[in-house]
Amino acid sequence: MKESQLWNLSPEQAIAEQLRIRKLLRHEPLTEVNLVAGVDLSFPTPDSGGAVVVVVDIKTLQMVEYVRESCPVTFPYIPGLLAFREGPVFLKAWEKLRSKPDVVMFDGQGIAHPRRMGIAAHMGIILQIPTVGVAKSHLYGKYREPSNEKGSYEYLYADDGEIIGAVLRTKKNTKPLFISPGHRCDLQSSIDLVLKCCTSYRLPEPTRMAHLLSEKSKDKNDKLFS
Repeated sequence: MKESQLWNLSPEQAIAEQLRIRKLLRHEPLTEVNLVAGVDLSFPTPDSGGAVVVVVDIKTLQMVEYVRESCPVTFPYIPGLLAFREGPVFLKAWEKLRSKPDVVMFDGQGIAHPRRMGIAAHMGIILQIPTVGVAKSHLYGKYREPSNEKGSYEYLYADDGEIIGAVLRTKKNTKPLFISPGHRCDLQSSIDLVLKCCTSYRLPEPTRMAHLLSEKSKDKNDKLFS
């Protein structure tokens, strides 16, 4: 399918596309990870989007590279179909990267989604790279609140009882994150990676840095996101 056809879909066609490509998902342990990318997407106006991608060295948690991009968006805001609104913006930024991340963290869902096709799962299939969903809020699934200690978690269950993610406490006395594998990564690897990338903040460094750079651009009225 051509890229223009990939995104120029009606909501009904988008759902059908999710159901088609979900069969391509693979979940396996992460092997060697050196560079981790974090993605933050923002929509300053209803018809424009901005993306920041930060690449971090996992050994030092220092930034190696970051890129920014913006473009018009045409797909409406529909919960459960956000990949069709956010994906084209992210992919434009991704094309500008010089480094090659081993895994990508998204501020959004992986398979913790009614059709198992959150932004991390969808983009993982397109790029054929390991991806992880690191969402700040709950979208789908049943869970119990984890204990208050950093590193504690409870599984997130779909309506049919399948484990689709984890509700992970990354900092004491703060709200948990909703972690789910996207593509070519399993749940335990996702949990371990997020904890390895967390310092004294709630968010792991790759997505935290991406969010800060995105906010800085907007605060300065950067033309890139205007």
